[in-house]
Amino acid sequence: MANIIGAITTSHIPAIANAMANGLEETPYWKPFFDGYPPVRDWLNEKKPDVIILFYNDHGLEFFIDKKPTFAMGVADEYYNSDEGWGIPTIPPVTGESDLSWHIANSIVDEGFDMTICQEMKVDHGLTVPLNLMWPGHKYGHVKVIPVCINCEQYPMPQPWRTFELGRRSVVLFSLMKKTLTSLCLVRVACLINWMASVQVLLTAHLISIVDKLVSDPEALTKYAIWILLERRASVELNMHIAMRGTLLGKVTELHRNYHAPISNTGSGLMLLEHEMPGE
Repeated sequence: MANIIGAITTSHIPAIANAMANGLEETPYWKPFFDGYPPVRDWLNEKKPDVIILFYNDHGLEFFIDKKPTFAMGVADEYYNSDEGWGIPTIPPVTGESDLSWHIANSIVDEGFDMTICQEMKVDHGLTVPLNLMWPGHKYGHVKVIPVCINCEQYPMPQPWRTFELGRRSVVLFSLMKKTLTSLCLVRVACLINWMASVQVLLTAHLISIVDKLVSDPEALTKYAIWILLERRASVELNMHIAMRGTLLGKVTELHRNYHAPISNTGSGLMLLEHEMPGE
């Protein structure tokens, strides 16, 4: 069966892509931010995931306010980026994993979790910035990506308990994979999501508590309503964290955390969680 080896949370602010494109990583403004990433890159180089399930939110490139699915999932062989108007250079195509994507999509819908299934899907900076932070210079061609887009922009938006269930339903279905996809039965999967790019510049006590719970007590976060998250100076984008955390059913160990502000007038965080599947 597939082995979920861990999860990474990272920012997706468009200014990060511009900084990397212009070689600004070592400048005084950006260096404290980029200095947080080598431990995560080292972990990825050691573990060598085959597939990344990337939870992200689209900012109007593929889904605009006239069409906004609650949950959308790509099942394509490739995903393309295009000009979003931020001045970010477009990136090379992202390789998909269509067999595994279709397996998850079919199974999760059969289980009663409705998804918008996309056989073509443009991906914006919510997906491309995290990939380039993990593998600078667009050196992500060896890893396959399953994009899962969660509505974090326009009401009605999913409640945290629902996004947690999305992650949990997805990973439980991996147990069926050995029977249906023998060629993928030993695949190593890592979850990659973008951090709360809209958090306050100050790392408040409420936010620290929420991040801590993401590691130790994720189900406590499912009891919050969206408006409570906003009231506590978190972000609707925490829903992506909660979906990711739902995929980690076994032992979770926090290996690395970094937070720096301000970056593009907001706070930017990074977290690496290692995971042991139940029964390992």
